[in-house]
Amino acid sequence: MVGDGQRPAGKPLRAAQDEAGVPPGVWKGRGLAAVGLKAGDVVTERQAELLLGEGRHPDADRIERELLAQGKSLAQARRATVLGRPIEHNRSPKTDKAKERTPWLGFDLVFRPPPTAHIAWALGDDKTRLVLELCQDIARDKTLAWLGDEVAEIRWKGGGKRRARVKDGLIVAVFRHYESRAAESKPLLHDHAVVTVRVRRPDDKGTWGNLSADSLMAHIVAADTLYILYFMEEVSARLGWAWEPREVTPGRRPVMEIAGIDQRLIGWQSTRRQQIEDALPVLTAKYEERQGHPPGDRASYALACQAADQTRPPKRTELLSLTELRERWRDSAIRAYGADVVDRLAERARAAAAAVWARVRPVVDIALAAVDVVAVVYVMRGAFKRHHLLAEARRYLSYVLRGRPHQARLDEQIVQTVVDDYTRPASRRMMTADLRALYPRDTEDQAVLRPLTRKRSAPQYERARLAAGALATRAHAVRRAERLSSRTRPRAVAVPAASRSHPRPFHSDQEAVRVLEPETGVDRVEQTGRSLEAAAKLQDGSRERAVAHGPRPQPAPATAPPPHPQQPGTQHRRGRTTGGVA
Repeated sequence: MVGDGQRPAGKPLRAAQDEAGVPPGVWKGRGLAAVGLKAGDVVTERQAELLLGEGRHPDADRIERELLAQGKSLAQARRATVLGRPIEHNRSPKTDKAKERTPWLGFDLVFRPPPTAHIAWALGDDKTRLVLELCQDIARDKTLAWLGDEVAEIRWKGGGKRRARVKDGLIVAVFRHYESRAAESKPLLHDHAVVTVRVRRPDDKGTWGNLSADSLMAHIVAADTLYILYFMEEVSARLGWAWEPREVTPGRRPVMEIAGIDQRLIGWQSTRRQQIEDALPVLTAKYEERQGHPPGDRASYALACQAADQTRPPKRTELLSLTELRERWRDSAIRAYGADVVDRLAERARAAAAAVWARVRPVVDIALAAVDVVAVVYVMRGAFKRHHLLAEARRYLSYVLRGRPHQARLDEQIVQTVVDDYTRPASRRMMTADLRALYPRDTEDQAVLRPLTRKRSAPQYERARLAAGALATRAHAVRRAERLSSRTRPRAVAVPAASRSHPRPFHSDQEAVRVLEPETGVDRVEQTGRSLEAAAKLQDGSRERAVAHGPRPQPAPATAPPPHPQQPGTQHRRGRTTGGVA
């Protein structure tokens, strides 16, 4: 509640927040009306203590006084203020395994924009700072609303056997922080959204219960990708900036960054990450010596968490306001890279955005997006659930749209297409890719995909992109054959459109997404021998017809038009450090 500063004992909360340079927390969520609060109200110390610390009504003191005045006993008055089961129940000797149970009253969800957004927020002018903070507010609130409306479940009965959607929505206390935990203070705009587990059941009585923790935590990655998608759209709409993928770790998933931001500033801002990367090789070497083999994906993640814990510096005791922090950050960046890099940050971002929108046409083909999603998730996980597909569909939209707004529930449409057309049950709760649907009556092409998905020497995500690229090449050949053929045939395969492409300019600022049935919105590049052979045959046929019939006469123009400049064709692999389009 006071950032990373230390709050002296006895000091009021608001005074400690002012000294720490962080704003007071605010209440968010549709469930606030059930406890008499409004969105945007300041989180007081007593409200947080009651609701987040004891699971009681945030205005419990007033309710207790009124009930005591009516003649109720102290125990009755206190019980009336408890939302759901009292936390004392967990310490009762009558409770099964009482010593092992610990009351769990909230989730701390952290909303953090990409690194280049921190840089623009810290080094830009006040107008840019306020706009980025507004984008953060909107993206965070939309994501919390999705969690409350589509994900949050309440459980009751023994072992949480009965589950249903919450009645009113979530109750969330949001606290904004401005800096990272690095030894030298660095900009890190992020929000801590503390979600209380107390929610109302969907019945007429309005009784209270607890959120299902596993339902909420299972959708954390899907919520993260949705938040990034919303944040990108708000920044592009309000500042006119575009986004491009940046590969942080070779073979791993890329992150979306603001186009035009000097990459050196990312290293200046990410000193905390550098501390972790410096400590990680030592831990990895110890692991290999102890286990006799390199760490896998899960072990690598555990080692990264261990490196983060070992290098975590103590909280700083020096308290600075946001204005003082921004001045310090600006001086530090100018000393490192010069005033020109810092002062022209927004100008270069706008110029880079114009170049991106001149080359990239953000068009989504649901059929192609569906197979891109199922190919990546299948290679990454084997068996999966719907929320895994939803997270990958939102990543796909962020790669393709580059900040342009997407149609409502377009991600759900992509996932539903995957579930209906390209999956089969793998167990009672899991599903997997249906390779027969991806390769109908085509056993030769199955041999193309399997070596790519089983290339163990390559990182897992790189294998996933190789598989999606193989499917894309096959789909492009099938679609081209359909266009060249005089008879129409039903489409049996749909595959990803963004693995290789020659982007075309974006012609309309009003139209953000166009769902195309027969065509994709980008030019395709054939990469297999079969595609090249078909193109060669087509070219040879054209030459034969030209020789047989002779050249067709063309009328000479009265005035020769000026030569039209042509942009160089460059290949694009989604998820590379070239920023998507080289």
